Amino acid sequence: MKKSMSLLLAGSLSVTALAGCTQTAPPASGGNTAGESGGTIDSGSLKPQTFTFLDNSHPSWPYSKDALVWKLLQEKTGVTLDVQIPSGSVADALSMTIASGNMPDLMYTPDKKLADKYGQQGALVNILDYANDMPNFKKWMAQYPAETQNALASDGKMYIFPNQGIGETNRMHWLYREDIFKKLGLSQPQTWDELYAALKKIKEAYPSSYPFSWRAGTDSAILYLRNFAPAFQTGWDYYYDFDKKEWRYGPTEDNFKKMIVYLNKFYKEGLIPPDFLTVDTKQWQDLMSTERSFVSVDYIGRIDFFNTALRQANPSYNLAFMATPAGWDGAPRLNAYTQFLESGLMVASTSKKIKDVMKYIDFFYSEEGRTLASWGKEGTTFKTENGKKQFIEPYADVADLRKKTGLSTDGTYIWFDYDSHLSLASPELKLAYAEAPKYDSQMQPRPSFTAEETEMLSTVGDAINKKRDENLSKFIMGTRSLDEWPKYVEDMKKLGTDKIVGVYKAAYERSLKASQK
Repeated sequence: MKKSMSLLLAGSLSVTALAGCTQTAPPASGGNTAGESGGTIDSGSLKPQTFTFLDNSHPSWPYSKDALVWKLLQEKTGVTLDVQIPSGSVADALSMTIASGNMPDLMYTPDKKLADKYGQQGALVNILDYANDMPNFKKWMAQYPAETQNALASDGKMYIFPNQGIGETNRMHWLYREDIFKKLGLSQPQTWDELYAALKKIKEAYPSSYPFSWRAGTDSAILYLRNFAPAFQTGWDYYYDFDKKEWRYGPTEDNFKKMIVYLNKFYKEGLIPPDFLTVDTKQWQDLMSTERSFVSVDYIGRIDFFNTALRQANPSYNLAFMATPAGWDGAPRLNAYTQFLESGLMVASTSKKIKDVMKYIDFFYSEEGRTLASWGKEGTTFKTENGKKQFIEPYADVADLRKKTGLSTDGTYIWFDYDSHLSLASPELKLAYAEAPKYDSQMQPRPSFTAEETEMLSTVGDAINKKRDENLSKFIMGTRSLDEWPKYVEDMKKLGTDKIVGVYKAAYERSLKASQK
């Protein structure tokens, strides 16, 4: 690539930048104040203009051209965004738009893999070629090297702007019915042995219940094992062992088997639902809200989701944060690292305004841009009291905030202050967010793959995944004896697990070289 990462991250970095955006309103005058630090630029640096933008509209908080956030961004920079919202999926719209060659200046992608694909086809700008014109971004990359490295494509270039902060919305953790545990005289389990004992006690008190449950969501429920694996000193799927400095395949390791032994015991004794493989979100919500399930692992925000709704009829209902139980006494009490987003913004290589778009994006990497994207405007949407920001309007929750202001909706953020969302949380959820990082495993590298590697992952890799899910399900349900674990390990190796480990190793080493040279 034209610019090496080490050169881009080195040196004294200015923290002054610029930016902005809006929809169809005319550019506001006087929005740029010369000499103001932390994000705003000299008014002559970026003339009032319009960028075209293919954005996404979330069904729960749909895009609105009249949303306050667009007006605030326009006020700050004088830049207008001509936003295009696809009628179908944004992924399909990207494919058609890029194939047509008639691309907008900016485009939103729900998946980094799409950015890598289209970038290497020549449709997108290599962001690193313009990093020297983006002082805030350079400073941000030095502050967040892991996020920066994970944004690189297999060719060492960067086609998607990396983000940080709002991924906290994807944080998952152990949750438990604190009121039921207290009623039964149970303490939070410290290990899976203690977890088993607690679930047994709950089953005795509530015979028709399945004390421990989780949901399949849009994926197979077997994928939820990723949330349990770190506590057994292993990983779900292919993972990087930071202590041994090597890539490994978790589902054939002895420690992974220890986890499966517990789940098999839970299944046989009715401690998890018999249909755990197909429990969807609604079924899981019914279990958790009707005294039929009491322990789970899910998005940490579910604490307020359940408590707010269910306390109306049952004031004692209390779904609370539960410290992660260790796989065994002395094992690490760690959770899978899930708090990241792979969506983001891309710049079309055909744009006539690339440098100005880059200046605009650079604003979002400044402290001022972070505050605006997270909180809005002081005196309008938030105030500061005793050094702490708080919203002026008493929004019911984050969804209410998004609908009423457009803040933290797609296309309006990159670097995010998650304290803005937490300010709307209950005391229980705030406590959970304060405690949860104590149980974080290290964020896994997410290396990008070449076309040849991708082909191997979609053939050999998919065959392995199918056989993995099939056998782990059988081991848990007892339709295959755990005595056959060595045979399963042997069969998985024959399918090519070592080859795929090699693919991850090569891709990771390539990304390291790209970020260090």
